[in-house]
Amino acid sequence: MKTIIVPTEFTAASQDAVQFAVDMALHIHATILLLHVYQVPVVISEVPVSPLTTDEIKNTSEEKLAELKEEIDKKVSFKINVITEARPGNIADELHVVCKTFKPFAVVMGNCQSGKLERMLFGSAALSAIHHLETPVLIIPPGARFKPVQKIGLAYDFRHFVPDAQQKEIRSIVNEFNAELHILNVDHNMHGKPENRENTFLLHRTIADLNPQYHFIDRESIEEGLSELVEQHNIDFMIIIPRKHKLMEALFRKSHSDQMTLHTHIPLMAIHE
Repeated sequence: MKTIIVPTEFTAASQDAVQFAVDMALHIHATILLLHVYQVPVVISEVPVSPLTTDEIKNTSEEKLAELKEEIDKKVSFKINVITEARPGNIADELHVVCKTFKPFAVVMGNCQSGKLERMLFGSAALSAIHHLETPVLIIPPGARFKPVQKIGLAYDFRHFVPDAQQKEIRSIVNEFNAELHILNVDHNMHGKPENRENTFLLHRTIADLNPQYHFIDRESIEEGLSELVEQHNIDFMIIIPRKHKLMEALFRKSHSDQMTLHTHIPLMAIHE
């Protein structure tokens, strides 16, 4: 049975991710694992205080998870299995441990764009998950709702070849949704370089059975180019392979509140390199 892990902080962004994951689980017949990672505060003060105990924090976390599970069970009439887990620690570290245990189909996380503290705590965890988890991470923008996936975009930089492990992940995802694969390339005066043509040929040779469609656009701004391609071809969600190059610089940049924010209006799936 496939498992979808959904880290939740019981925030609006988390709720978007939960709702999206539940609808996706119904579609692909997966189990939902709701994960809440709580931190035990360390109080350093000369004045006597009565901080919450670890057990109290744990119990509160478990109660909130139970309420969320009950809400989901009622909504889907128990058509999917929902399990919960509350763990102390750092969300990025604990998410890594849970993924090693459950080997999920994907981790689904919300894109925080509300309060500064929420962006700092959960937004940084999403970025850490994208860069370090071996499991695909699906980032859900605010207000996005799941719909049957017909077209999956792969944002591809033809200066880099996709390794076998990532090709396998892409193939699995496309086949799971029985979707079309659209290769999206944004560049500026780069299409004629020999290495780009070679990497295009190598990629197509290995995924030709998926009948991919290729879309190229010449733009200086990768973010604007991808947005234009997504709109033109009605892409339902986009896959990226995070690397330290212009694509990541374009998709992830600091907001006015000096926090990293993801600029996309469709779900974005990151497959670790």
